[in-house]
Amino acid sequence: MKTELIVALDVASVEEAVAKVKQIGDAVTFYKIGLELYSAVGPDVVKAVKDFGKKIFLDLKLHDIPRTVERAVKSIGSLGVDLTTIHAAGGRAMARAAKDAALTFGERAPKILAVTMLTSLDQTDLDDLGIGRSMSEQVAALGKLACGNGVDGVVCSPKEVAMMRQTLGAEALLVTPGVRPAGAAVGDQKRVATPADAVRAGSTHLVVGRPILQAEDPASAARSIRAEMESCR
Repeated sequence: MKTELIVALDVASVEEAVAKVKQIGDAVTFYKIGLELYSAVGPDVVKAVKDFGKKIFLDLKLHDIPRTVERAVKSIGSLGVDLTTIHAAGGRAMARAAKDAALTFGERAPKILAVTMLTSLDQTDLDDLGIGRSMSEQVAALGKLACGNGVDGVVCSPKEVAMMRQTLGAEALLVTPGVRPAGAAVGDQKRVATPADAVRAGSTHLVVGRPILQAEDPASAARSIRAEMESCR
């Protein structure tokens, strides 16, 4: 499966999002719209990016009772997005409700991804939360629970990709944030790796934000990352 690059549109407005998409041009075909931007401007930003013919990963990390998540996924699906997220910790019924809602869109159904553990967390955070498993055990358990109830794949850190590929099999989507080119600042991520590391481990999608958005030439930075990804195939 070819690994795709997704650029995280971590900006504050529709205008900024459109400017970045124009600036990057054909170097990128897939963009992530996250909770901060969507909360600020709503569905307008999805339409604006789709008008450029781009694919959309709407990353809202839904986590609520099954009926609420079902309705939310139906609203998300009506926007024509390609990927969206729920929290695996929402449980079996919530995962099934999300997938069932997505399937009502037929061939246009968004793929449902489960967030296992946020890449901003490490083992100390698990201890604080009273979770007795190791990080790898917790990620694997949540991934199996979600994918065993219809979810198409998981969001997991580069450090867990190889394990999750072995755990979930060849068909699961493995979407990997926390990807930083060699020498790039880590920022607020604790579990990171290079694009080459993530591709070799089995990621299907790499999510990269600041190393592209904050580059002097974002299109060139994106092409450089894509070249590194291609070199691993």
